[in-house]
Amino acid sequence: QEWKNTLATWDPQDFCNISRVILPTDTYWSPPIFILERVNGQNSNLDYMVVMHNGSFNSTQPFQVTLTCSLMILKFPFDTQTCNLSIASFLYPVTDLVMKTRRTPAEMMKDSQSYFLTDGEWKFTNLSIIEYIEEMDNGEFSVVTYVISMERRPTLYILNLILPTCALYLLDMAVLFGPSSLEEKINFQIAIILGSSMLAVILNNILPTSSNKPPVIGTH
Repeated sequence: QEWKNTLATWDPQDFCNISRVILPTDTYWSPPIFILERVNGQNSNLDYMVVMHNGSFNSTQPFQVTLTCSLMILKFPFDTQTCNLSIASFLYPVTDLVMKTRRTPAEMMKDSQSYFLTDGEWKFTNLSIIEYIEEMDNGEFSVVTYVISMERRPTLYILNLILPTCALYLLDMAVLFGPSSLEEKINFQIAIILGSSMLAVILNNILPTSSNKPPVIGTH
């Protein structure tokens, strides 16, 4: 966060060329912000800010936060999800506080990709920024929304889910149209049914459930 306070300025030449000082966050006013989609989070203990001689304040407070996000898993495991991270300050209307982003979406995208140092289930694909005014009952408020796009890595699900399912179907067809006797076909069919049942149990544990529409792979 960066903001300016015209009442907190000084001439460095009058104070031993000191052009910046580090003070606790509660020393001066700082803009209180809220994340609208936040469920819970863990704040850091870095409660300090940098004050420049021209009245510029700079505060950096890293923290980890859990957000709510509506998932569309119809194309699971080849799905792409879009989640919002909206930052606002509902204590001050837009006439008193306006929130702006200093960096462009391309710069934010480059910085965000540098934070993903490990290969997880999701691949960070795009980031866009929307600045708008939110109207509420008691006034208008400035809001900045980061739209985050992520793509699921399907390799694990292909190896553990799709390939075994296709193998069972192919084996079922081979036994059904094979030259084996009726008794052997029945034994093979029972074994395939047991294997399909076990795969269905595994599928039930793997498939995500946080969506109004079930994935296509789970309905066939």
